Amino acid sequence: MNMHIKVLTADITRLNVDAIVNAANSSLLGGGGVDGAIHRAAGKELLKECRTLHGCEMGEAKITKGYKLPAKYVIHTVGPIWHGGHRGEPEQLADCYRNSLNLAIENGCKSIAFPAISTGIYGYPKDEAAKIAVDTILQVTKNRGDKDFEVWLVAFDGETEELYHQIINNRRR
Repeated sequence: MNMHIKVLTADITRLNVDAIVNAANSSLLGGGGVDGAIHRAAGKELLKECRTLHGCEMGEAKITKGYKLPAKYVIHTVGPIWHGGHRGEPEQLADCYRNSLNLAIENGCKSIAFPAISTGIYGYPKDEAAKIAVDTILQVTKNRGDKDFEVWLVAFDGETEELYHQIINNRRR
């Protein structure tokens, strides 16, 4: 294993990592759930910078400063709304993780924290989303010789945290 995946239940806005990922809506102007929490914690400068980005397409990622957050950067990505899995949702969700990781790496980050993208109001099944998250992270980072790169999977409940642990343990066998 070339990198470290850490799993925890925590408030992502309080983590001392280089970048946190915001499960944003396509406007990037804040919203509910983790998106609203990140905007509130970062302060109004984040909204001001987000306005200059002119939104974000599903599966894409854009980076801003972290402002009042402990994290240096916020990487905004727009996850898919679950429609049963036959409208490209798995590929779109994988793109969120892949593009966010690549943006973090390009910006010199050594640590990144992801929420469970699309599993809140977007309705993505937690178990399917967790598998895609872990598999995509392993795929993107496996060829990197960078042993210092840390990925944090931040759960908002015990159920999600347990899913992450099970999947990671299965992948290590």
